[in-house]
Amino acid sequence: MTVSPIDLASLLCSRLCHDLLSPVGALSNGLELLADEKDPEMRKRCFELLEQSAKASADKLKFFRLAFGAAGGFGDQVSVNEARALVDALVGANARVSVNWMFGVDSLAKPAVKTMLNLALIGLDALVRGGTLDIGAEVRDGNTEIVVRAAGQRIAFDATIGQALEGTLPAHELASRTAPAAMIQQLAASIGGNIQVHVTAESLVMGAVLPSA
Repeated sequence: MTVSPIDLASLLCSRLCHDLLSPVGALSNGLELLADEKDPEMRKRCFELLEQSAKASADKLKFFRLAFGAAGGFGDQVSVNEARALVDALVGANARVSVNWMFGVDSLAKPAVKTMLNLALIGLDALVRGGTLDIGAEVRDGNTEIVVRAAGQRIAFDATIGQALEGTLPAHELASRTAPAAMIQQLAASIGGNIQVHVTAESLVMGAVLPSA
């Protein structure tokens, strides 16, 4: 799959705007309700909803800044605890999803962290009825190995996302929902790495092997 950087950037922006529309829209609606509401208890509830929406917006922006953007430059190492905090915040109060972490290192190179965050996002999106998200990373034999497993009663996984992850999706079929997968596939390929996907009715397993150097 070959796609122009401009087209890929445009689709990533579309994905970001789509994901931020809900919490930002909730902020707007909450402010409208607050302007007309006189009851103290209802005003208190409006403020609580505004606080929740503001936090959700901020959490998503922080996540996307590192997952999609160039936060801190491209050559830095990133603490795995920072990546963990971003994913945990994104899951937020979703009681239907639990996240388990398995790290064999304290920090990872920026490409590895971006790959892990995007795979985690794809796994989370697949858990439409809740479930478990297992995320692990270690450095072995000169490679960074990343595994993300989403398991639940039902896995909602678009086959085109799998194709984008493996680099077999035709460029003309690329869309905002598949752009993050295409981005990390190109990132992995550019440094000599690869991404693999295995999906069943109840689990989605994604793995990446990236050269550490």
